[in-house]
Amino acid sequence: MNIGSLAERTGVSPKTIRYYESVSLLPRAERQSNGYRTYSSSDVATVNFIHRARNLGFSIKQVAALLELWQDKNRASADVKALALAHIGEIEERIGELEALRLTLVDLTEHCHGDQRPDCPILDGLAGTEEGGRPTRS
Repeated sequence: MNIGSLAERTGVSPKTIRYYESVSLLPRAERQSNGYRTYSSSDVATVNFIHRARNLGFSIKQVAALLELWQDKNRASADVKALALAHIGEIEERIGELEALRLTLVDLTEHCHGDQRPDCPILDGLAGTEEGGRPTRS
């Protein structure tokens, strides 16, 4: 099958498939005499695996490790679990960072009157000033 068919069967764009090849997540496709890439049903399974792992937020490096484990029938499931648990830790860290961002924005918006006045605690907070320390334009 060509790259268009692979994209259609997996829901992954041809550009992304080419990217997966360029970072060695997907083996380089064989080429037909006309230069078109040719993919197999195992490539469909691999692209689906990569796509699902990426949708779960795994990095390219983590996906490469997961692919290696997936393809190794003698793997230890403990290795897979360790990767997943490390990723959960990263996600929880990001959740904490996002919650801190949310709280900061909530605080700024609660102090903004949201009316016709020019003073704006949101902009002041972004500028790092308490009250209106706006730059002058020249």
